[in-house]
Amino acid sequence: MTDLDLTAVVIPEDAQPDSPATAPQLRECLRLEEAHNHAVWGNTDRCGTFGEALYYWRGNSYFERLLFLASKNGMPVGSCSVEFSLKDNLDTAWINVLVAEDHRRRGIGRRLLQTAEEMAADRGRRIFQGFCEEPAESADGPGEMLHAKSGSGSLPLAVPSSIFARRAGYSLEQVETSSRLALPVPEELLGKLESGALEHAAGYSLVGWEGSCPEEFVAPYAELRGRMSTDAPTAGLELEKVNWDTDRVREEEQTWVKSGVEALVSAALHNSTGRLAAYTVLSYRQTKPHVVFQEDTLVAFGHRGHRLGMLVKIANIRRAQEAWPAARSVLTWNASENRHMLAINTSLGFKPSGFEGEWQKRLDDPLYGT
Repeated sequence: MTDLDLTAVVIPEDAQPDSPATAPQLRECLRLEEAHNHAVWGNTDRCGTFGEALYYWRGNSYFERLLFLASKNGMPVGSCSVEFSLKDNLDTAWINVLVAEDHRRRGIGRRLLQTAEEMAADRGRRIFQGFCEEPAESADGPGEMLHAKSGSGSLPLAVPSSIFARRAGYSLEQVETSSRLALPVPEELLGKLESGALEHAAGYSLVGWEGSCPEEFVAPYAELRGRMSTDAPTAGLELEKVNWDTDRVREEEQTWVKSGVEALVSAALHNSTGRLAAYTVLSYRQTKPHVVFQEDTLVAFGHRGHRLGMLVKIANIRRAQEAWPAARSVLTWNASENRHMLAINTSLGFKPSGFEGEWQKRLDDPLYGT
């Protein structure tokens, strides 16, 4: 396909989110993403803001991120990206491909995927990972299901993302359930759940912060952030521990502030040791006032069984409803095998909205995608 032009999205260091002339190729990539989300979900709730994208695709000392806009006869028709961790997971690349609906089934997706894979291989990466989310109703009906190779859950075999990934040699390793919580949550429900959880949580107390972690907690918070990559279910996805320290926590906080993201953190403190035992994060954008994103939630091994996950989530929901009164829902994603966290979410009122396939391809295993 010689008439397909790929343009690297370049973001100047002095680029500012509020300038209409900033990063025009990036704006085109976001328009493609928004059009896709409108077609699939009927809204753009899952899309980030331009400010987020500006800082995200600029990369940092922890990630190199490459984004390309695909055009045909001067018209944007798709995008592809590849991301490389610079501190850990040095064998892995994360790849994403998007083709505009009117230009699919013409070989554009295959060309974009091949380009991203070649860039990853040139940097010595042998493991390629990617994901695609489908609406919950796509699993309705009698069609054949594709079961996760190493985790639990399944996806419809006939949806375009499954067909595309399998033809490219990728295996479905894990399925995540996406869920939506309607806000506000009745205080009667929160109080009842909190009362039951407190009976199991002797020896723990709740702490929380907005934006910047207090200095007294930042080191144990960084430790928990690192454990998120090892304690949360990852099925057969080849993932190493992500190393977090106080500098990494502070860099993330500063980036969120610059890009217009507000964050609330609630955590459980183990009173006898002074260590953080659990945490949960909610994020919010004033330019997308109706939706909140549930980021990480983790209860560390050794502290499970005390209903800490429920307690920190309840605390953060209450704080979010006070801080962001325009919000009407919370979106979250959980591994299908993470039954405990899914049960907590169900108790709080989350309803399934979609299923996300986590796909993987290993260059050193030619049979892996079969």
